[in-house]
Amino acid sequence: MAKITAIANQKGGVGKTTTAVNLATCVAQQGKRALLIDIDPQGNATSGVGIEKENCEYSVYDMLINGISAEKIIVETQVEGLSALPARIELAGAEIELVSQMSREFKLKNALKGIADRFDYIFIDCPPSLGLLTLNALAAADTLLVPIQCEYYALEGLSQLMNTVKLVRINLNPDLVVEGVVMTMYDARTRLSNQVVAEVKKFFQNKVYDTVIPRSVRLGEAPSFGLPISIYDPKCGATRAYTSLAEELLEADEGSGGGSEGSESADGGTNGGTDEQ
Repeated sequence: MAKITAIANQKGGVGKTTTAVNLATCVAQQGKRALLIDIDPQGNATSGVGIEKENCEYSVYDMLINGISAEKIIVETQVEGLSALPARIELAGAEIELVSQMSREFKLKNALKGIADRFDYIFIDCPPSLGLLTLNALAAADTLLVPIQCEYYALEGLSQLMNTVKLVRINLNPDLVVEGVVMTMYDARTRLSNQVVAEVKKFFQNKVYDTVIPRSVRLGEAPSFGLPISIYDPKCGATRAYTSLAEELLEADEGSGGGSEGSESADGGTNGGTDEQ
């Protein structure tokens, strides 16, 4: 049965989709069967793995609203071992359409029951909000991974996110675990990046991954070519960072017998640097 991880932060521009795309890719490249679910109406994770949205017969919207099975929606990507459930812009209307439906917070969880045994890992790229789409992801997930950028307002809104997690545990998913926090856009040359990492460690303590993701020109270029960074530029620092993050996640799971509680042992660290390639 797959381990399901929601990648969420209601603050935009933190590297959430970049992390979803590249972590899922690197996990697949480690020999695991991975599924990337895009529940952000912008569909950036979909295009980030090279899927042409207009060529998809169905999307996540059809799965959540029209009852189309996930099996019919799965698209194979150019990365061996990585599949995807694509999103298109009509998903923006799902927030409103779900309001009147029964078990509205469990639509995604129920839809995944038929395919979860096909994968080792499922990663859900959430929209930058705490609406019904993100609640569906948190209700379906075993763990939550939070990307946080190394910038001044990094901790802004995180209390609200953690409060939402508490409410989800009480009302929807008592087994939800905070997988960990990954620091993104790290620049080793600036004092600010190191200060932000220190502040985040105070807030999350041992939940911060050792691996940090560097600020990278190449990482910003890759989505325009519909390629994960490890394919676009296998030798750049961002590729090494996401490969390291995938290895850290897998090692934590193996250390806990494959369960989601392996992240409890993740200590903080700053192994990253800048990558101006």
